[in-house]
Amino acid sequence: MARGTLRIYLGAAPGVGKTYAMLSEAHRRVERGTDCVVAFVEHHHRPRTEVMLHGLEQLPRREIEYRGGIFTEMDVDAVLRRAPKVALVDELAHTNVPGSRNTKRWQDVEELLAAGIDVISTVNIQHLESLGDVVESITGVRQRETVPDEVVRRADQIELVDMSPQALRRRMAHGNIYKPDKVDAALSNYFRPGNLTALRELALLWVADRVDAYLTEYRSEHRVSTIWGSRERIVVGLTGGPEGRTLIRRAARLAEKGAGGEVMAVYISRSDGLTAVSPKELALQRTLVEDLGGTFHQVVGDDIPAALLDFARGVNATQIVLGVSRRRSWQYVFGPGVGATVARESGPDLDVHLITHAEVGKGRGLPVARGARLGRSRVINGWLAGVLGPFLLTWLLNSVVPDIGLANDMLLFLTLTVAAALLGGLLPALASAVVGSTLLNWFFTPPVHTLTIADPQNIVAIVVFVGVAVAVASVVDLAARRTHQAARLRGESEILSFLAGNVLRGETGLEDLLERVRETFGMESVALLERAGEKDPWTCAGSVGPRPATTPDAADVDVPVGDHMALSLRGRVLPAADRRVLAAFAAQAAVVVDRRRLKGEADRAEKLAEGNRIRTALLAAVSHDLRTPLAGIKAAVTSLRSDDVEWSEEDQAELLEAIEEGADRLDQLVGNLLDMSRLQTGTVAPVLRETDLDEVVPMALGGVPEDSVELDIPETLPMVHVDRGLLERAVANVVENAVKHSPPGEKVLVSASALANRVEVRVVDRGPGVPDEAKERIFEPFQRYGDSPRGVGVGLGLAVARGFTEALRGTVHAEDTPGGGLTMVLSVPMAPERLEQPALPATAGP
Repeated sequence: MARGTLRIYLGAAPGVGKTYAMLSEAHRRVERGTDCVVAFVEHHHRPRTEVMLHGLEQLPRREIEYRGGIFTEMDVDAVLRRAPKVALVDELAHTNVPGSRNTKRWQDVEELLAAGIDVISTVNIQHLESLGDVVESITGVRQRETVPDEVVRRADQIELVDMSPQALRRRMAHGNIYKPDKVDAALSNYFRPGNLTALRELALLWVADRVDAYLTEYRSEHRVSTIWGSRERIVVGLTGGPEGRTLIRRAARLAEKGAGGEVMAVYISRSDGLTAVSPKELALQRTLVEDLGGTFHQVVGDDIPAALLDFARGVNATQIVLGVSRRRSWQYVFGPGVGATVARESGPDLDVHLITHAEVGKGRGLPVARGARLGRSRVINGWLAGVLGPFLLTWLLNSVVPDIGLANDMLLFLTLTVAAALLGGLLPALASAVVGSTLLNWFFTPPVHTLTIADPQNIVAIVVFVGVAVAVASVVDLAARRTHQAARLRGESEILSFLAGNVLRGETGLEDLLERVRETFGMESVALLERAGEKDPWTCAGSVGPRPATTPDAADVDVPVGDHMALSLRGRVLPAADRRVLAAFAAQAAVVVDRRRLKGEADRAEKLAEGNRIRTALLAAVSHDLRTPLAGIKAAVTSLRSDDVEWSEEDQAELLEAIEEGADRLDQLVGNLLDMSRLQTGTVAPVLRETDLDEVVPMALGGVPEDSVELDIPETLPMVHVDRGLLERAVANVVENAVKHSPPGEKVLVSASALANRVEVRVVDRGPGVPDEAKERIFEPFQRYGDSPRGVGVGLGLAVARGFTEALRGTVHAEDTPGGGLTMVLSVPMAPERLEQPALPATAGP
């Protein structure tokens, strides 16, 4: 059986019209004769959406009893039995009620697709699993219901349902999305213009990425090698020279002329890693292209024109921007240059722009000396071995071991040439070969002390010696350089791997990173400097080591990071090869600073959002939960004071009891509100002292019926180090919550035990329990899980309990009760002297 197709309507926020669009598509298909049914659609009492259900076949839903209530979910079995051509399934990210066939609705949809049923569904961008952190940072709300990105990506068709933030807010204000009593709160919180604009941008970018992926997949499947100019993609070829910044700016201006233009700067590095490019200049160009909204890429390739064209065609570019060559006129005898070659081989689908600049015809500069990569001491030792070594060997052969034969003499001189190559490279080895062959001819080839060679065989031997010496020296020199280069690249890769790992994990602090820089490069001090503008003074964002540089000019090495930040080192001048890795360190240091700054801003924003949420919830609590007992008290008092009715003693007692119960509820609610206020303002100051737990827990049970709790507190428990009043209040709130959710006739068990250096109080109930994903949420202020009825509290009891417990250096968390229910575990520290156990005396042997 062929798998069904999935079509998804994607929106940026609730209310943009996803369900309406899905139902409109269903009507169009029904009119064309398609067998289409409504498997599950939630209209949320929106009149226009509800009207769209008329005329469509709706399958019955499955009813599930949970926590004393009846909930409805999609009946997967009914849909499979009906086997329609198309099924409408709303809210793809929905979490099913416990007891359903699957945990998530997208899993239900997967079953329908596997059965060959086409499915049309809806989802909001904030419900995509990978975007959870981004959405939370935008809205301040963590989405609990998510769908894996891969499920949405696999959809055969994704249609964006778009609406401007202003239009969506107008729709909200007209009451077309939420009920009137929720409109004001929604407009001032989640549906703020900034939130909606950011979510809309997120949805547009996500869909645009999917379009690019579809296009790339299609081109690959159909082997399309020509470039399709769906939008302007401009590739800037960089050489690392100073003209790169001019090219980047010109490319950015070209991209601005067309809608959706994209700039990609690419630097082609040779595979041997040997380059004369300035890392400082390349870092500046990388920063510039990123500041202008482009991206920077580095590609390895020995044939620069071919590598550049391959990259441009691989990214479906439409234009290439290159600078006019910096080579002098006479240098063109070696070839036409990169620009001319790319222009000739680009073909009709790529436009090549050659941009003039101030560096034209000034030369490309001298390459880095190869010998400098071996180190000065090695080069000096190589020249000593290559020039002085043959003379020393000649003296030894003449005075210590004479007459060992010309063949052996040649082998010894050849060994010396190999040693010179290993130490100093090719040039010292060639010098050793020349000097050695001359000395062999003068001192050891008959007739000696002349440059004449009598025996023709000796002439061949000398020529062979020189040829072998040169060949061996070249091979040894090449092997030594490759070994040195491989070791260096391995070290660089380890450093870059360290940086990449820390970027992903976000572990390294600024000081730790700077210390790693100082140790890696052996510098005296390292400082990260920043300033607000070009004319502002430099300030130190972080430093390690003595006498850090206060300005980039005062440093031995400075690596700019953007226009207003620089990594400055003191100690010695680093070679260009080291600066390449140093640039990566500098970029990571800037990321650490930005991350620290953004984290501070996010923390402040989170506090403001939390305060706003608590104020909103507090207003809701005052408007309902506090007024409810007040209304009861007012009604009872009014009845008692009424002269129109003669109340019996039983009626008067009942009314007085109602007044007392209402007053108790008010006292509890106000107490929790005051306690939460103390926790929010940080004014809870516990007075810690040694306390017996069996004296605190019984006092915490005053607010619950006598026969509702079973105590199991051993008298042998060690004393705890707590504030008695705070612990009593925390235990009372947890026990009251457990009694409230326990079935009638079931007692709540309160037990205690010692574990390591802590004492645990366990409050066990046999109620409906709480799913794992909600076990932390129930400790948040003003949270009442699931279908808890209004009027039973403002949802502060557990939040206050956790706050007080944490003030006592303890913890409180929820666990599942074996057999059903919820267990709250409060853990508090033992008294200090109980932690020090006396040493046991050694037992004597028999």
